[in-house]
Amino acid sequence: MAQFPTPEWVKVFSDKLNSDTQYAEIAKNWEGDMVLSIEPGGSLTEKFVVYFDLWHGSCREAKILDSGTDKKAVLRLSGSYENYSRIIKGELHPMQAMLTRKLSVKGNMGLLMRSVPTVLDFVRCAQEITDSYI
Repeated sequence: MAQFPTPEWVKVFSDKLNSDTQYAEIAKNWEGDMVLSIEPGGSLTEKFVVYFDLWHGSCREAKILDSGTDKKAVLRLSGSYENYSRIIKGELHPMQAMLTRKLSVKGNMGLLMRSVPTVLDFVRCAQEITDSYI
């Protein structure tokens, strides 16, 4: 278990994605990387940006990016710390967050819409490894 969002959380989340058989099956056709950009709010005082290289049900790389880095990725999700926390706590559905623009989405929307089960299971994995929030 890990505290969201911290470097330890990124490592534990990556390990969870690589060890979870349900995620491996659901995401077996996913090909693409993703950037999560978390804007400061509450007790998060600085922007937190995470890069995930996701490929056929595994996470080939997960790393924290400098907040000024404009890393190109298939998908880039941006939102407030509060909204990301609400998604991980199960208080806000991830698809509803995207559709109501509580999370801004840039990139391949077709891939995202064809892969809703993968997105939901990615969030499930995040929920299962998160036990506290900064």
